[in-house]
Amino acid sequence: MKRLVIGILAHVDAGKTTLSEAMLYQTGALRKLGRVDHRDAFLDTDAQERARGITIFSKQALLQWADLSVTLLDTPGHVDFSPEMERTLQVLDYAILVISGSDGIQSHTETLWSLLKRHHIPTFLFINKMDLAGTDREKRLEELTGRLSGQCVDFTEDTPELAEQLAMCSESLMETYLETGAIPKTDVAAAVRHRQVFPCCFGSALKLEGVDRFLSLLEQLTIMPDYPLEFGARVFKIARDDQGNRLTYLKVTGGTLAVRSILKGTAKDGSEFEEKINGLRAYSGAKFRQLQNAEPGTVCAAVGLTSTFSGMGLGYESADGNPLLQPVMTYRVLLPEDCDVHTALTRLRLLEDEEPMLHVTWSESLQELRVNLMGQVQLEILKEILLERFQMAVEFDQGSILYLETIQAPVEGVGHFEPLRHYAEVHLLLEPTAQGSGLTFTSECSEDALDLNWQRLILTHLQEKVHVGVLIGAPITDMKITLKAGKAHLKHTEGGDFRQATYRAVRQGLMQAQSVLLEPWYRYRLEVPAESVGRAMHDLQRMHGSFSQEAGRGDMAVLTGEAPVIEMQNYPLEVTGYTHGRGRLLCTVLGYFPCHNQEEIVSQAAYDPTADMENTPDSVFCSHGSGVIVRWDEVPAHMHLP
Repeated sequence: MKRLVIGILAHVDAGKTTLSEAMLYQTGALRKLGRVDHRDAFLDTDAQERARGITIFSKQALLQWADLSVTLLDTPGHVDFSPEMERTLQVLDYAILVISGSDGIQSHTETLWSLLKRHHIPTFLFINKMDLAGTDREKRLEELTGRLSGQCVDFTEDTPELAEQLAMCSESLMETYLETGAIPKTDVAAAVRHRQVFPCCFGSALKLEGVDRFLSLLEQLTIMPDYPLEFGARVFKIARDDQGNRLTYLKVTGGTLAVRSILKGTAKDGSEFEEKINGLRAYSGAKFRQLQNAEPGTVCAAVGLTSTFSGMGLGYESADGNPLLQPVMTYRVLLPEDCDVHTALTRLRLLEDEEPMLHVTWSESLQELRVNLMGQVQLEILKEILLERFQMAVEFDQGSILYLETIQAPVEGVGHFEPLRHYAEVHLLLEPTAQGSGLTFTSECSEDALDLNWQRLILTHLQEKVHVGVLIGAPITDMKITLKAGKAHLKHTEGGDFRQATYRAVRQGLMQAQSVLLEPWYRYRLEVPAESVGRAMHDLQRMHGSFSQEAGRGDMAVLTGEAPVIEMQNYPLEVTGYTHGRGRLLCTVLGYFPCHNQEEIVSQAAYDPTADMENTPDSVFCSHGSGVIVRWDEVPAHMHLP
């Protein structure tokens, strides 16, 4: 039997969970058809999900159709929980993208499409809610081929034109069609697998229209991956069950994983670990069955692992790269009087284990506890989770934009740490990389100059800390940091010495560089009455945004474009006001770009990088038997290596 892991993705309210429910019902996995609005959907297992009618946490369900066995991963559709969705992409064989037939392609839909392309995931499309009045199949298909891909092909019915449309998708399909006048399903399946064809099916999940046809397409047009004999697995989620057991959700990508196996790996802090698996669970909704072995292609939750993290590769698998969707807001946590900081920090770290994007930080100098969040809905959910799990009633401040910093040109940073009986020296090359690439770390240092174990330790220290820039103290990004040289002492060097030298080298390099402040931008879609278009365009220009006008519906006009998040923060309320409740603004984070008002933000922050003792650029040298601090700009003249 063909086994596949298929994820289901959509913009919020497109009917993604409803389609999941319909697929489970039609395949016999469910006896009763639940509904999101009735709060009894099979995959909305969390109380907050049922109350709000949205998916917050990714869930899995098992179903079979003909010769196809599917592990279906239902993902959140709300933008605030999109990092949870993105984490599941690394384990998918195929994806289902659900689009509302009444609303069409939204800005978040295009973000999802970009993610699927980035991860090279073959994709099927289900255009839902086609039973609603005013839906136009031809218009939607035109939108799909125009805004997503010209290789989107309507498979709702087997028509004489289908083969001809498929032939236009690739040269090989065209050759087959010209030779035989037909295209075998095996060739179509291969084209789908290589993202040369994107099968589309129109229907209504709520009324079960088109669902059987869609299931048949999944069975006929998919190919099971070839898995190696060598063991490999990829971790995509960390969670806890009702008893507090830590669950590591993973997909086995090679070999076999058995209960009581010993897993080896590298933890987030760079330390090596060996841990035993106490149990394996195959979940379907809230229920699970115990497994003794997990074969390739199996998605399961492992019990007993404490050092795993989302994105981790086990066995032959390597770690996943930088996530595209990240929070753009940071909030100060306001603790109740009866809760001390240490307790709160410990509890928030537990939640950060499950949601890495929280980036929980404690500033000793500012006495501030902060978290990063995607938006208001996630903030509300976090408050409810803290109250429910820890009986901790926290509040948050208004929040502020999460800026990032990068550099314009390569620069060398040097760090030295030599108080009495300690020694370490590090030379780093900092280079700017492409927008959105994050941070990468490598070494070009000779092992003759510095032992490999010290080099690995330096790379670990580079990865373990959130390094901040010198403009406003924001995290740095979009850089490649290369270890070029280093020096240890035979007797006096300890591991912590290289931590100090590494941190100081990064900081010293940043002090010399021409830094650039980056801010998050939204991609937006604004629907307003036709008479309000002038006001909207004026507002968008004032907010330093770009815009273009699309065809609207009836008396509503549509503007799309990009604008800085900080400028659009309060704009939804303005839209509601001047359109008297008729307007609608939908935003998704586009990414980080150079700040439109850098001088103003830097001036407001009044950040002094030399006074930030937690991130000092200065070095420590030994002079006359004691440690002496040398200013960052004088450090190169004192270094022991050229």
